[in-house]
Amino acid sequence: MAKPDNREDNPARIQNAIDNTMANLNEAEEYLDEHADEISAVDKESIESKNARRKESINGFIAEKKDESNAQE
Repeated sequence: MAKPDNREDNPARIQNAIDNTMANLNEAEEYLDEHADEISAVDKESIESKNARRKESINGFIAEKKDESNAQE
């Protein structure tokens, strides 16, 4: 038998994902600030590209969290 669909912890789980993604984004930006002149252009572009995707993910998480909060009201 399938488990019942329990979404009570979704906002907290989504917030955790936001926090982790923000931490990774900030860490990568700090790394670039400190080591941009020491890494290759390819590596720098790769980090910047990942950070762009992280920002998109954060925006998606925020929208999802808002939807979950509205669904539980």
